[in-house]
Amino acid sequence: MSRRPLVIAHDYLTQRGGAEKVVLALTRGFPDAPVQTTLYAPADTYPEFADVEVRTTGLNRWRWLRHHHRFALPLLARSVSRTTIDADVTLVSSSAWAHGFRTTGRKIVYCYSPARWLYQPERYLGKRPALAQRALLRLLGPGLRRWDRRQARGADAYIAISGAVQQRIRDAYGIEAEVVHAPHSYSASGEQQRPGGLPGSLAEGGFALCISRLLPYKNVDAVVDAFRELGRPLVVVGSGPEEASLRARASGDITFLQRLSDAEMRWLYARCDAVIAASYEDFGLTPIEAAVFGKPAVALRWGGFLDTIVEGVTGTYFDEPTPAAIAPAVRQSGSRAWDADAIRAHAETFSEATFLRRISGVIARVTGSAPGSAGAGPSGGLR
Repeated sequence: MSRRPLVIAHDYLTQRGGAEKVVLALTRGFPDAPVQTTLYAPADTYPEFADVEVRTTGLNRWRWLRHHHRFALPLLARSVSRTTIDADVTLVSSSAWAHGFRTTGRKIVYCYSPARWLYQPERYLGKRPALAQRALLRLLGPGLRRWDRRQARGADAYIAISGAVQQRIRDAYGIEAEVVHAPHSYSASGEQQRPGGLPGSLAEGGFALCISRLLPYKNVDAVVDAFRELGRPLVVVGSGPEEASLRARASGDITFLQRLSDAEMRWLYARCDAVIAASYEDFGLTPIEAAVFGKPAVALRWGGFLDTIVEGVTGTYFDEPTPAAIAPAVRQSGSRAWDADAIRAHAETFSEATFLRRISGVIARVTGSAPGSAGAGPSGGLR
């Protein structure tokens, strides 16, 4: 197979999340670039990847791993280290593994965070991690940290998704990374469809919206407990290992949905009162997506949310992920008259065009010329 001008690399395409949305934005900016990943489960990630050339490692032969990628942890470093990407530029989208692919040309890493489970295990695993999880990290952690730092220092350039991640890259790797914020991918004018499974009482709106993978560090349990105490409707969109425990503690005013289409998500954003986010987030994409529809955010004063929310203009903060802190912030947001136009204007500063232009600028600096510029048509020029 001939050498490609540019290849996009990503950890695994087995879920629907903000990182996968960034990869889709990159495929739109560089439409001739294939995507190299470890595992690909088409039914579990965004359907738009069906139109992309996706390459996988040998791990993808194992169907069970495609649907339970966390169990592949002991195998992933070896898998990516043994895979060579033959391209002038490999543009890596990574929060753990993809920066370890061997490359024949330049390597540029767009980093969502150095691996949380390596550098922030208590936060990633939650307050009561399983004995097997603790044992596995104790066994594999030291060697994987050495591997991780070695792979990071082999990159030609590092890009951080937020100021918080920029500092984390500096602490973990000693690398100075440029900050390029991720884009939103929604248009308020797109098709809308009411999600199936939504109670009829919410057909006209009047609910808060929490969009998150159901993992311990996302703190969805604190949001659920806060709304159980408030007695207000909450719609939670997402899936993950915490789902059963969250459903068990939820009141009747709390609805759980998952695997929604963009049209269904637009319907929810357009009708919610606000989005709620209590997670330790590296960037905080949900408040920007809500802002496209003129809706405010109520979020934890931490990490990436500091980059994406203008306090008092596009949202309000709470200072710790506890029901006692979340509930009054929700009440405060509900009592305020928000300026929807100002919120929408803020969202425009996180456009896909701006993101792709800045990524192309990094490629140009590293290579001397962009190898297939973002937004390029047949002539290869920037639009």
